[in-house]
Amino acid sequence: MISVEEAQTRLLALAGPLPPETVPLRAAANRWLAGPVAARRDQPPFDASAMDGYAVAGDPAAGDSFQVVGEAGAGHGFAGSVGPGQAVRIFTGAPVPAGASRVVIQEDVDRQGDRITLRVGADSGRNIRPQGADFAAGASLAPRWLRPADLALLAAMNVAQVPVARRPVVAFIATGDELVMPGEDPGPDQIIASNSFALEAMARAAGAETRLLPIARDEDAALRAVFALAEGADVIVTIGGASVGDHDLVARTAGDVGLVPAFQKVAMRPGKPLLAGRRGASVLLGLPGNPVSAIITGQLFLLPLLRALQGDPAPLPAALSATLTEPLPANGPRAHYMRARLAGDRITPFAQQDSALLTILSEASALLIRPASDGPRQPGETVPYLPF
Repeated sequence: MISVEEAQTRLLALAGPLPPETVPLRAAANRWLAGPVAARRDQPPFDASAMDGYAVAGDPAAGDSFQVVGEAGAGHGFAGSVGPGQAVRIFTGAPVPAGASRVVIQEDVDRQGDRITLRVGADSGRNIRPQGADFAAGASLAPRWLRPADLALLAAMNVAQVPVARRPVVAFIATGDELVMPGEDPGPDQIIASNSFALEAMARAAGAETRLLPIARDEDAALRAVFALAEGADVIVTIGGASVGDHDLVARTAGDVGLVPAFQKVAMRPGKPLLAGRRGASVLLGLPGNPVSAIITGQLFLLPLLRALQGDPAPLPAALSATLTEPLPANGPRAHYMRARLAGDRITPFAQQDSALLTILSEASALLIRPASDGPRQPGETVPYLPF
């Protein structure tokens, strides 16, 4: 068996970034920006009023009076200039007229007809957003996962087409005679296939396009047939059948159809029966069949793989720290990812850690990490965890 860290390193070595493609801005959310994008204009593109009020010249004092000579609003500026003793009625976002050096907010003036008088105690701020205060033309947005705020920034930069990494295509293959799909009537010895739905949702949230293939029965011919349906996928994920029992056919059949293995078995729990390799142009990741094992290994291996394929230079999850609330005995020779509850900076592992308990997994908000051969831990100690 190899360590989790070694397995992650070997897996990511199988995955070079996918080629970029250009998409409309509306289609770029949650995609990896494939290269720097430069602003095509300043923002704001002119000195803009930050308040509703009056644009005036110089540094007026309380009691000064001004003649209102025009108006400037967002989308329609004042064409003239502001001279001594003059003011232009102005609204937030409007271009500041030539000659004006300050916007006096409307609450700080008294207006009679076309004349305004500055009140005592008026705000002394300029209330002007200078041209380019947010960003200047040529400023660039570096590669990153594009959030909604980034789309707003790109739009303001006047960028309509965005270079992003191609979405990886992931084909999921659940294996086992015991499985039936949700909604079917299981036989007396069968269970409902559940893992595929969680893993597919995780992959979609990580930017992938997904294909949920038919369940592969525990026969070499059936597994070969479903492998054939996965042709063209960037990643093939098998679920179950990755161990070494008489009915665990994935490694053997995958080898017969061209798999070049990178590893099999990882020193972790849950999730020891894990395999990976390349099959032609596809990365194959064989996950365990136990529900908790499949989803946790998906978190630790599938999601980093998908992030790496899209160009993320730091695809692995970063561990955080919390204060342990309960004592833990010494850990064994495998790293243990314990389902736990996180409350502020305090973490509490669930008493039951059986890898078949989906109810516990659904209530967990963190995976408490016990390194291999870690000694006993006491309440109050700081321990590492991954958000879940």
